Amino acid sequence: MIKKCWLFVLLSISISAGAQNGWKNLFDGKTLKGWKQLNGKAKYNVVNGAIVGTTVTGEPNSFLATTEDYGDFILELELKAGNMNSGIQIRSQSLPEYKNGKVHGYQVEIDPSDRGWSGGIFDEGRRDWMYHGEMNPSSKKAFNTTGWNKYRIEAIGPVIRTWVNGIPVTYMVDDLTLKGFIALQVHSVKQRAGGAQIQWKNVRIQTGAAMKPRPLDTSTPVANYTLNTISPQEKAQGFRLLFNGKDLSGWRAVLKQTPTEKGWEAEEGLLHILPADTASKSKYGDLLTVNQFKAFELNFDFKLTEGANSGVKYFVTESPSSQRAGLGLEYQILDDERHLDAKMGTVGNRTMSSLYDLIPADTLGPRFKKKVGDWNQGKIIVHPNNLVQHWLNGFKVVEYVRGSNIYRALVAHSKFADKKDYGLAQQAPILLQDHGNSVYYKNIKIKELK
Repeated sequence: MIKKCWLFVLLSISISAGAQNGWKNLFDGKTLKGWKQLNGKAKYNVVNGAIVGTTVTGEPNSFLATTEDYGDFILELELKAGNMNSGIQIRSQSLPEYKNGKVHGYQVEIDPSDRGWSGGIFDEGRRDWMYHGEMNPSSKKAFNTTGWNKYRIEAIGPVIRTWVNGIPVTYMVDDLTLKGFIALQVHSVKQRAGGAQIQWKNVRIQTGAAMKPRPLDTSTPVANYTLNTISPQEKAQGFRLLFNGKDLSGWRAVLKQTPTEKGWEAEEGLLHILPADTASKSKYGDLLTVNQFKAFELNFDFKLTEGANSGVKYFVTESPSSQRAGLGLEYQILDDERHLDAKMGTVGNRTMSSLYDLIPADTLGPRFKKKVGDWNQGKIIVHPNNLVQHWLNGFKVVEYVRGSNIYRALVAHSKFADKKDYGLAQQAPILLQDHGNSVYYKNIKIKELK
């Protein structure tokens, strides 16, 4: 009788503790109750307290999905993947009207390969990669390829944060889907034998008032896909908007303190440079920030129209001899396929995201090259020691040291050879170039570095 009493007390304490911390188990350790299988026919079984997913040759991606949908939540689980790529779907859906029920939505990556993108976010069945490992290189070794890994996922409002084995990986802001099921993926194996396995255990969730999100940090880079907003993480890191989405406040024309009267328009949250007037063929002129900057991280999204040319310039100087254009280092924005400038210069140093006429950008893989009409994410980082980087869609594509001997040699062999101290201003405005073509910008934000 005494033993039974103690067992009852211990059980009561355990239940009480679980209620206090607000965690609910999504997997009972014995059955697949509360789960359903979608799309492919990979095998899901419960073995020794873990869900075991086994690949089947020729089957498409398979998903073991919760029967319940979740909006805001904190999810924790453990997994062991061996050498098998997989993922955890969150806020996902399977609808008859969308590709005949294809599972689509955010997928938190499980990547045991040398690439090291575990914890990144892939938009399954929709937009492809949204936050990959190159955006946060310090997280690329977080995954344990031989043992168990603990994942934590916080999805609260439009913010999605992930950790792998306690290391922060992702801070993403996106509001396309705010509710859906959670699912465990077994990847398709069309060209190799089936039988590879992945295991999950200790799958638990917090929702509602029970959620206890982790504090913000200033180290994890942010990918923000919402329109002209500063997330709590970006605010903590010191970012602010340069374009408010409504008007041209904070911007001016070359050699003036006010913007051009026409040509640049704020419309539906976008900053649009109109194509040059076809009758006069005259341009409207570049647009510069009223404020000047020394060392900074500048983020901006841009969208090209067919055959368009533009650029983001920094360390700009202005001259009365060129009344509508500023001279400065340029992050090239160009339709490489259709604009002749891409074929000019030297070894591609006038192509997209290059340091114009000086350093060609590294070439991205086909899946990371956005089509004309799609949005690209650009980034320019100028460190206080004059180390400069250009980034495109999360990849570092150019790196150089402003003012170094190599830099000066490159300038000496460029179209700017006769421009004294080209790009060497101590501080200067940021400039958006009018090249006579229709180009769109949004989410222009800056963080000053010290």
